Amino acid sequence: MKKRIVFLLLIFLSFWGGFLLQKPLFMLYNGAIGKGTALADYFRVLYHGASLDAATAGYLTAIPWLVILISFWLKRVPLRKILGGYYLLIALIVSCIGIADMSLYPFWGFKLDASIFQYLDSPKNAMASVSAGFIALRIVFILILAALLSLWWFAVTPQKLEAARQRLAGTGLTLLLGGVLFIIIRGGVTESTSNIGQTYFCNDEFLNHSAVNPAFSLLASAGKTQKYEEMFDFFPEEERKALFEGLYPTQGENTVELLNTRRPNILVILMEGFGGVFVEPLGGVPDVSPNLNRLAKEGIFFTNCYANSFRTDRGTLCTFSGYQSFPTLSVMKIPAKSRTLPALAEKLVKEGYQTDFLYGGDINFTNMKSYLLGSGYQKLTADTDFPLSQKQNAWGVNDDVTFDFLYNVLKERKTGPWHTAFLTLSSHEPFEVPYHRLNENIPNAFAFTDDCLGKFIDRMKQLPQWKDLLIICLPDHGFYYPREGFAQSPRIHHIPMLWLGGAVKQPMVIDRLMNQTDLVATLLGQLGLNHDEFNFSRNVLGKEYTYPFAYYTYNNGVAFIDSTGVTVLDNNSGQTVMDEPVPSERRLKLGKAILQSSYDDLGRR
Repeated sequence: MKKRIVFLLLIFLSFWGGFLLQKPLFMLYNGAIGKGTALADYFRVLYHGASLDAATAGYLTAIPWLVILISFWLKRVPLRKILGGYYLLIALIVSCIGIADMSLYPFWGFKLDASIFQYLDSPKNAMASVSAGFIALRIVFILILAALLSLWWFAVTPQKLEAARQRLAGTGLTLLLGGVLFIIIRGGVTESTSNIGQTYFCNDEFLNHSAVNPAFSLLASAGKTQKYEEMFDFFPEEERKALFEGLYPTQGENTVELLNTRRPNILVILMEGFGGVFVEPLGGVPDVSPNLNRLAKEGIFFTNCYANSFRTDRGTLCTFSGYQSFPTLSVMKIPAKSRTLPALAEKLVKEGYQTDFLYGGDINFTNMKSYLLGSGYQKLTADTDFPLSQKQNAWGVNDDVTFDFLYNVLKERKTGPWHTAFLTLSSHEPFEVPYHRLNENIPNAFAFTDDCLGKFIDRMKQLPQWKDLLIICLPDHGFYYPREGFAQSPRIHHIPMLWLGGAVKQPMVIDRLMNQTDLVATLLGQLGLNHDEFNFSRNVLGKEYTYPFAYYTYNNGVAFIDSTGVTVLDNNSGQTVMDEPVPSERRLKLGKAILQSSYDDLGRR
C-alpha cells in the first residue's frame, strides 16, 4: 500500500514541478532580463501561479489515481506499461502548449488560449510571419521537452505493483486522496473555483501572464469559445445595421453640467442587488432604505435607470466597462474577451488618477480579479486583507466593516485625483447581518447596507475631502422581491443611481430612460473626456441622446423599453412573454437588433 501512495504523491509533485519550471523559462524567453525583472519577481510569479499549476497537475494525476485505485484488487499490475502511453501523450501535449505559449507571446501579448484554433483553418497564413527554421527549431524543442518529461515521470513510476495485502484500507486511503485531489483541482473549498484570475497579483501584465498556467488557459477558454458573431442572427446584415444605427451615439455636447470641477475624486459604490424594489421613491417597499431616500434629495437622482443584467459578474462589467450584457454568457469569465474591453479605471489612469477597488468577498470569484487588474485598477483589497475575526458573512466581510475601512482609507488621502470602486456584499443570500431593524431577513439585509451607506456619507461630509468628492451609488443588478409577478419584468431590473458629494453643483432629479452601462459615457462627458471607445455606453445628458430607451438581458431572454412600453422576448421559445401596454413590432425588432449587434461585437473582439 505504501508504494502505491508514495507513487501518487511523487507523480503529482512531478506534474506540478514541471509546470512550475515552465514559468522562469517563459519569463526568460520573453525578455524578463531586458524588462528589468527582479529576482524576487520570479518567486512572486511561482508563488501566485502555484495554485493553478497544482489544479492542472491534479487533472493529470486523475488517470494514475484511477489506476492505483483499481490496482488494489488485482494480483499484479505492470504500472509503467499501463501508464507509458499516457505519459508520452500528455508529455507531447504539455510540451506543445508550453512551447507554443512561449513562442507566440511576443506576437500576441497574451497567454495561449482557444483563439489559436481560429487560425488552424488556414495554417499557411498563420505561419506567414515566421520562417520554416523558426518552426523547425520549436518542433525540436517540443520533442526534447516531451522526452525529458516522459523520462522524469517514468523514473518516479514503479515498474510493477504486486498484489496488495490491505485492500480495504488501501482503497479507503486512495479514495481519501481522491477527495484531496478534487479539492486541489477545484481550487479550494471557497465559493470561487480554479480560474485564471486567481494568479493575477499586480499591475504588471507580463508578471500576471507569467503566473498563468498555459495548459489551463487553453483548455478553460476552449470550453467557452464559440463563433459569437453567428449567434442570434435575426436579420440580414443590412437590416440589422439599419435598425441599430443611431441607438448608441458616442458623441455630443452636454445639455447640462452637473459638477463643480472637471477632475473630482470619484468613488463608485456598487451596491449588491440593491434594486428599485427596495427604494421607496422608485415605487419600492417603504422603510427599507430611509438613508438612500434622504440622500436622493441631496444629490442628482437618476430615477429611470435599468440594470443590464441579473448577476454581479455581469453587472460589474456593464458598470465599469460600459459594455453590453448577454443572455447566454458572462464576459468576465472569458479573459480573452474581457481584456479587449475599454474601462473607466483605465481611462481615468490616463488622466492621472490613482485607482483602487474594494470588495469584502472573494475577489477571485468569476475571474473578477483578472478583469479588475486588466481594466486599470492599480490596487485591490478583498477578504484576504481582513482578519478572520471580521469575516462574519458567508461571502466574506460585512458592509459595516468595509465601509469603516473605506472611510479610514479616504480620510488619509491628501492628494488626488483618485478613483475608488467599492462593491458591497451583505445584501446577498443568506441575508444574515448584524442588524435587526426589520422582521423579514431579506429587506433587513438591504436595510443594513442602507444604514451603513448613510453613516458613511454623514461621516464623509465632515472631512475636507468632501469638497472635491463625487460619490456614485448604484447596484450591480436588481432583485426579485416580493416574489410575485413576472420575475423578469422591468420592476425587477429598475435600479436607483445617485450622484452625491461636494463636487455636485446642486440637487436634481433626472428621469431620462437609461441603463447602468450609460454611467461611463455620462460621467466621462461631465469630465470633458472622449468616450468613443465605449460603443454601448451613451451620454444620457448629451445632445445626441434623442431616443431614450433601456435594454436588459436575463437567462436567454432580452427586454426593450422605450416611451411606448416594454417588450420581453424569451429566446428559448422564441415568444414574447411581455408586450405592454400594447404589442409593438418595432420594440421587438430593436431588442433583437441590439442582441444580434452585441454578439457580433463580441465575436470581433
